[in-house]
Amino acid sequence: MKRSSAPRHLSLLLSAAVLASPLAWADYPEKPITLIVPWAAGGGTDATARIIASSLEEQLGQTINVQNRTGGSGVVGHTAIANAKPDGYTLGLATVEVAMMHWQGLTDLTYQDFTPIAQINFDSASLSVADDSAFKGLEDFVTKVKDNPQGTYTASGTGLGGIWHVALNGFLMDQDIAAGKITWIPSQGSAPAMTELASDSIDLVASSLPEARSMIDAGELHSLGVMTPERLEGFPDIPTFKEQIGSDFTLGAWRGIVGPKGMDEDVVATLEDALKKAYDSDAYQNFMAKQGYGVVWRDADDFAQLMAEDDEKFGKIMGEMGLTN
Repeated sequence: MKRSSAPRHLSLLLSAAVLASPLAWADYPEKPITLIVPWAAGGGTDATARIIASSLEEQLGQTINVQNRTGGSGVVGHTAIANAKPDGYTLGLATVEVAMMHWQGLTDLTYQDFTPIAQINFDSASLSVADDSAFKGLEDFVTKVKDNPQGTYTASGTGLGGIWHVALNGFLMDQDIAAGKITWIPSQGSAPAMTELASDSIDLVASSLPEARSMIDAGELHSLGVMTPERLEGFPDIPTFKEQIGSDFTLGAWRGIVGPKGMDEDVVATLEDALKKAYDSDAYQNFMAKQGYGVVWRDADDFAQLMAEDDEKFGKIMGEMGLTN
């Protein structure tokens, strides 16, 4: 008699059902993960990516390969993240430029093209001046900029339309000063701008405090303050804008882990949990403290809200600056 094949067929059907169900994600991750960094190796974003990747490997039990995809002021790398298969095996360390690039017409990508998983860093903007500057404090700075004609003062810290350029003009607008009243001198970053400031070639540098630390410590520069609600733990002697002049304006550069749009919720939950443990690890916290980088945690939902709010904020500021298309 021919043996019935029904049990075997039933087994195959059950196996297929299991594979098609959400339970299939229970074993995630089952292979190495790629973490795309939209900026060059050796920089702050790259360093942050590598330390969080190392800590995350311990939590997930899988290798995480950091891949630098540079070009187009962040467009190339962020595009690679957005275009990846949303299976959880290609992630990225997105930066605040996600809220800026599309306003400048550099790309059609917006925050809505990504799955936010967690924010792990935030560096608030600060303003630095030479130690012998005519600006005696933040209030004096605001008064002098208001009282003098456009172009009297110059500033630098990044390229035209970069994060620190936008931060400075956002603060000017907050103080009822027209965007662009301070002439912006584009630079390749904060380091060359600091050198220009120390030589009295410009009047002001907008940057994060970690970028100004070495020259502040050397006594060549001093900070007018930081755009954050509370003083930073790594810079307890630097006052906030709020405590000096009552300004609630805050702005800075953030970094966070994202994936392509459309990721499975269970995979996102697994990554979010593992990232929180990696973020809390001594390795990550000690590294960030040593570098002077700000540590801020936002889960997937809160990170999504920040991205949406910043998109609107940057659009308004950059529009006033004449930088939007």
